[in-house]
Amino acid sequence: MLPYGRQSIDDEDVNAVVDALRSELITQGPTIERFEAALANYLGARHVVAFANGTAALHGAAFAAGLGPGDEVITSPLSFAASANCALYQGARPRFVDVSPRTWNLDTAAAAAAIGDRSRAVIAVSFAGLPADLEPLEPVRDRVVVIEDASHALGARRGGGLVGGPGGADLTTFSLHPVKAITTGEGGFVATGNDEFARLLRLFRTHGITKEGVTPSPAEGGWYYEMQALGFNYRITDFQCALGLSQLRRLDERVERRNEIAARYRELLANDVRIALPPAALGGTRHAYHLFVVRVLGGAEARLATFSALRRAGIGVQVHYIPIYRQPYYRDVLGYPQDNCPAAEEYYWSAISLPIFPGMSETDIERVVRELRKALP
Repeated sequence: MLPYGRQSIDDEDVNAVVDALRSELITQGPTIERFEAALANYLGARHVVAFANGTAALHGAAFAAGLGPGDEVITSPLSFAASANCALYQGARPRFVDVSPRTWNLDTAAAAAAIGDRSRAVIAVSFAGLPADLEPLEPVRDRVVVIEDASHALGARRGGGLVGGPGGADLTTFSLHPVKAITTGEGGFVATGNDEFARLLRLFRTHGITKEGVTPSPAEGGWYYEMQALGFNYRITDFQCALGLSQLRRLDERVERRNEIAARYRELLANDVRIALPPAALGGTRHAYHLFVVRVLGGAEARLATFSALRRAGIGVQVHYIPIYRQPYYRDVLGYPQDNCPAAEEYYWSAISLPIFPGMSETDIERVVRELRKALP
């Protein structure tokens, strides 16, 4: 089965992890800070705070943004559930605004117009690796914290700078899951230019406990610490960060390879009227192509038949994603309506993610295209 995504691990990665495992500290050690500094240097970010996974990074961003009960968070329905769940974790309530049919990202102009008295944050998802358009949110940034879920978009560029760097969101979250551009096994991080947000992120990932800036009583000494907030154990390990440091050296190369594969797909599929190709990057931006999604234009039954035929042929296609409000917890427990996001619905009932990862060969690409053409009604 050719998967839709797969990690790439070489001998240097393995040796880096082995060295970390043989070091004195395998967690809460210096490799974590080295990895954070390397990521910050790559992105041009003032701060990077690493977390156990991408969901933890989103939860940390929601905490740093000050979300709490009674607050509303505007976000996209077209994402993994964590993009909305992070608001629920803090007692806030997600509000779904539809995606733009042109980009499949949150319609940020509609999001800006939807901001009300209870709105505290906007979480814009850079879906599939295409950078979200944050410009329409500029006039409302004095009213809401802008969080970008860039789990798909490490290495993507917007306006000449990297996603997660200066001029972007207040907090930008990333995932380091194995199917992403680089991996730490499980892992994630948040980039921010705000010193206070960075302090809160570090506090949150360690149970809300700190020794920084605290003063023990005359009867207490160097062991003294304070729990200043209700945080979680969201720490990443040194050996994971050793893998991340090793992988980071090849990030741009991998993003470039993903763009090459996407360009080849576009070339081979350009004239097939049974499908629609995904949105391309606009001038001045770089797509990260975590996903390459095509839309089957024959309706839901045609999509299901195509998906099933491709799986039988050994092509590990997937659907990213079922709109979050369709999940039983959101639909039945929280009572979210099912008909407020027509563009997300149109996308969902036609979408199929084709395999895309740097290790794919030309033979793999041609095989996917050949089997897709055979599978389409």
